[in-house]
Amino acid sequence: MKLDLSLYDKVFENRVRLQIMSVLAANEEYDFNSLKELLDVTDGNLASNLKTLEKEEYIVVEKSFVDRKPNTRYKRTPKGLKAFENHLIALENLIKQQYK
Repeated sequence: MKLDLSLYDKVFENRVRLQIMSVLAANEEYDFNSLKELLDVTDGNLASNLKTLEKEEYIVVEKSFVDRKPNTRYKRTPKGLKAFENHLIALENLIKQQYK
């Protein structure tokens, strides 16, 4: 039987991007420093993965100032959430296929 991977999204092959979308799927928004601490990644690693998700239009960036300090927040987009959900379905189907 041929496995259908049409819902699989290569963007989420990266562990950090998968984790970012997991956090944003469960939370309306998250700020950079909280994501960095939660995921235990470097500034550069997080920034480059966030940029990839932003380029794909899976997340949007909101920049503001809180007490004169810059605050960068990230939100999932409907497109990003749908892509993430489809990717999870593809992974579930792959796992189910292994047990048939």
